[in-house]
Amino acid sequence: MTSTEPPLAQSTETRQEEILARARTTGRVSVTDLAPDLGVSVETIRRDLKVLADRGVVERVYGGAVALESGSFETSLEFRAGRDVDEKHRIARAALQHRQGAETIYIDEGTMPQFLAEELFGHGPATIITPSLPVATRLSADPELTVIILGGRVRTITRGVVDQWATRMLADLVIDLAYIGANGISREQGLTTQDPSVAAVKRTAIERSRRRIFFGAHTKFGASSLCRFAGVRDFELLITGTELPASEARRFSALGPRVIRA
Repeated sequence: MTSTEPPLAQSTETRQEEILARARTTGRVSVTDLAPDLGVSVETIRRDLKVLADRGVVERVYGGAVALESGSFETSLEFRAGRDVDEKHRIARAALQHRQGAETIYIDEGTMPQFLAEELFGHGPATIITPSLPVATRLSADPELTVIILGGRVRTITRGVVDQWATRMLADLVIDLAYIGANGISREQGLTTQDPSVAAVKRTAIERSRRRIFFGAHTKFGASSLCRFAGVRDFELLITGTELPASEARRFSALGPRVIRA
């Protein structure tokens, strides 16, 4: 019986690595685009994506897959900003509701902080401290806010400031409330990120803050990355979307913080 599938141009392993590389370059790959490009059937691509999903490097979505962050790979700010948009708006609104009169607020780098900045705009007065160029740019247009941006090296992928200049500035500050994000939060590993320099800034911000709130999409839960910078118990609140199962929220709340599913 003759197979109807085109001849394999690559080994299975090589093909899967090519798929992963494309996903990490573009953020998302399509089954119908990959099959003719790689000279295999749609069914073969679907099997490849299942293997990659089982490895935890992609997430299956309708018609294809999206790249997931790992200890050695970080998605772009633009790609992250376009994912889970409705959930991120809900999380940002819920996070702002727990400001509780804080006057000096640390807002982390990343995409969720940009959603929070949109919600915070027009709700001053306050002093905002941030390593995020996009957050500082947005909130500096609000006349009721005083914005302090940390100094240091700017990471291209997140447009966040890192290194010793940033941590030195933070060490001299007293912060009422810190809104902190992460690339992953797990019960076993705590809060993690890919870059040691980012972890150092987050760690210092947590140390200098009276109150700490983690806020992030449900996809962050159960994930872990290279550098640990805090434990789950370091936070009074974990705010995420209703997409996180209630059973998983209860497991995290058992460690101490209150979990809010917005």
